[in-house]
Amino acid sequence: MRIALISDIHGNLAALEAVAGDLRHRGVDQVVNLGDSVSGPLLPLETAQYIMAQGWLSLAGNHERQILNHGPERRSASDEYAHSQLTAKEFVWLQSLAPSISLTAEVFLCHGTPSSDTAYFLETVEVGGVRAASPEEIELRLGRQRAPLVACGHTHIARTVRTRQGQLVVNPGSVGLPAYDDTHPFPHVVETGSPDARYAIVEKSRHGWDVLQLSVSYDHQSMAELARQRGRVDWEHALRTGYMP
Repeated sequence: MRIALISDIHGNLAALEAVAGDLRHRGVDQVVNLGDSVSGPLLPLETAQYIMAQGWLSLAGNHERQILNHGPERRSASDEYAHSQLTAKEFVWLQSLAPSISLTAEVFLCHGTPSSDTAYFLETVEVGGVRAASPEEIELRLGRQRAPLVACGHTHIARTVRTRQGQLVVNPGSVGLPAYDDTHPFPHVVETGSPDARYAIVEKSRHGWDVLQLSVSYDHQSMAELARQRGRVDWEHALRTGYMP
C-alpha cells in the first residue's frame, strides 16, 4: 500500500497542480487530503473544483468547519474570502467531509489530532513560540488511537515521529502555505523557510511503514502576486519566501 498524503492546500491551485503532477510519476495507490483545502485569498473555488474532480478522499480541517459554521462577524479574512467565492455545489461537498477517518485498521487520518481539528499534534505552542512536542505530549494527544500509522496536518510543518509504543505519526507539511502566524493559544509564527509545496508518501514495507517527505518547486511567484492583488501582504511574503514579514 502506497499512499500520498497532502494537506493544507489553502486555495493554492498552482502548488496543488505541481504536487499532483509529481505524485503521478511515483505510482501511488491512493491520495488522501487532510484538510484546510480552500481558506485563503487565492483560488478557493478553482481549488475545490479541482479536488472534487480528482475523487480523492478528503477530510474537513478547522477552516472548512469555520467557513461552514461561523458567521461573517467571526470568520477570518481568509475564511470570508473563500466563503464568498464558493457555490452551493462546493458547500455541499464541504458538508460531506469528516474531520477524521480510519482509512484501514492500520491507518488513521485526522487534520489536527484524533480529538481536535485545532490542536497541534507534533508541536506545542508556548509563550515564547513553537517547539517540538515531547513524547509524552504526543502520546497524550493520540488518546486511545492505536493505529500503527497516524497522519495529521494543520501545523504546516513536515515531520515524522515514532512514539515509544511504535506508532508512526506523520505530518506531510503544507501544499500551499509555507508560513503563517496565529494568536492561539499564544501569539506565534510558523515558518518553513522555503516557498516550495510539500507532501508525503507512506508505504507499507516488511518491517512497518516507510515515509518519504517531498518538497516540490512550482511557480510560487504567481500565487504571491495574486495575494498582493488581493491586499494580503502577509500571504504575499509567506508565498515568496517561506517566512512571515
